[in-house]
Amino acid sequence: MTSTDDDLAFLPLGGTGEIGMNLNLYRCNGHWLAVDCGLGFGGPEHPEVDVMVPDPVFIAERRDKLLGLVITHAHEDHLGAVAWLWRQLRCPVYATPFTAAVLRRKLHEAGLLGEVPLHVVAPGGSIELGPYQIQFIAVAHSVPEAQALAITTPYGVVMHSGDWKIDPDPVVGPVTDEATLKRYGDAGILAMVCDSTNALVEGHSGSEAEVRRALPALMRNLSGRIAVTCFASNVARVESIALAAKAVGRHVAIAGRSLRNIEAAARECGYLADVPPFLNEDAASDIPDDNLLLILSGSQGEARSAMSRVAADSHPRIALGEGDTVIFSSRVIPGNERAINTVQDNLARRGVHLMTDNDHMVHVSGHPARDELRQIYALVRPTFAVPVHGEWRHLAAHAGLAKDAGATPLMLEDGDILRLAPGTPRIIDSAPVGRLAVDGNRLVPMTGGVLAARRRMMFNGIVIGSLVVDETGRIRGAAQISAPGLFDPEDPETARMIAEFTSSVADLPAPLRRDDVALAESARASLRRAVGRRMQKRPLVDVHLMRIAS
Repeated sequence: MTSTDDDLAFLPLGGTGEIGMNLNLYRCNGHWLAVDCGLGFGGPEHPEVDVMVPDPVFIAERRDKLLGLVITHAHEDHLGAVAWLWRQLRCPVYATPFTAAVLRRKLHEAGLLGEVPLHVVAPGGSIELGPYQIQFIAVAHSVPEAQALAITTPYGVVMHSGDWKIDPDPVVGPVTDEATLKRYGDAGILAMVCDSTNALVEGHSGSEAEVRRALPALMRNLSGRIAVTCFASNVARVESIALAAKAVGRHVAIAGRSLRNIEAAARECGYLADVPPFLNEDAASDIPDDNLLLILSGSQGEARSAMSRVAADSHPRIALGEGDTVIFSSRVIPGNERAINTVQDNLARRGVHLMTDNDHMVHVSGHPARDELRQIYALVRPTFAVPVHGEWRHLAAHAGLAKDAGATPLMLEDGDILRLAPGTPRIIDSAPVGRLAVDGNRLVPMTGGVLAARRRMMFNGIVIGSLVVDETGRIRGAAQISAPGLFDPEDPETARMIAEFTSSVADLPAPLRRDDVALAESARASLRRAVGRRMQKRPLVDVHLMRIAS
């Protein structure tokens, strides 16, 4: 690992070359600054896990030099891992009021609320951490108080965009502060580290105000129950849905923990002031169907979300059926297609009418399309462009656009250490990167034995043999084999495997049968051979051995 106390470097540990799990590091004269700490979801590539976080081992080993963690906004892929990883970082955390309100609830659930030094920074405010002077700059996005960061160092200014768009009427919160961006651009920007999510999308992302105008007209002639699902953190969208409900004479109830938490954080910070408190799930049952609108979590088909349970008719309090309408006021995040299709199929099977952004103005993206990227490059005019927050095709498209705008693009992936100054920027080294799975209340390495075994069980199954032997190693009673998902207990093949397994163990040499470790390993090998002769798969095989007195 190259080490220096006299440079400015950028290192993404997550979120570059992928979407989600954003964890970015800056090093200036030996001092480190972290920007964002988010999570990602397993999806089809990792069906064995629901939630993943970036492995922070590199910066955890240097936490004595870590000055702070700055959160740009309150989306899960930017703050969702803080409660999981802070114990390894042990640094102050800085966020705007709304972001801090969301984070406090997560820290409370993790038992960390009184432990994490959480500092609230006003939108557009500034902080100084060692060699870093950090100016927060308001940007429009699909969550309140999103902030870009102008990071001034002895080597120059880095503009860290966070997630953003240029929206002339974002409905909630201010427009993107183009004047401040231009002011920094006029003074000179060394590099811009910038969002690439929609770098393949031509045109403009659209305005949140367009959705607000469209929703009442869509709802006005609908009968039965209306349910809308959207990203819980999109407070502007939630407010637009509630105002549309009011315009068409419907009461609003919400279902889903994420929605309730966001509502509480939003009202705490003065948002949703023009919207009455939402009804809970129990109160919704007292409202006539034609006068009820439900806002449900689960726009991405999350298995345990309110929308998924309603679609499967397994929600304890909410049901939808023939004559009802569900509006998906969200986009499909790549990787979630199958889960969303399953939810929509389940709803359609129940006679529910579906509305999506394919057919109606029910969603606009919170990320910049290519026209907006061109606009920010015209304002900031960085010498170097560092595309982040996207898969490689997004980064490459962003790099081409940046080059056309006059910036020199610098392509990198998670783990690349990019020295920005002094001298010509270049990748000088790499840091260890990886993913940790959130498994209940613990973190498990994605590459470790626990998840490897789980993947093998998912695709190839598991076979467990049980033996009771006496002190000499003779089998007592009948051996048992359990192979859920592979063989039924009454399958004749199971009986034949048990017989072969029993015979193989009985034929082992007497000294080996008196040693527990050797006997268990030999029994596993015998069972593995018995299964292998009958199947084309290689399931996980284990043996439970119990020794009793003669």
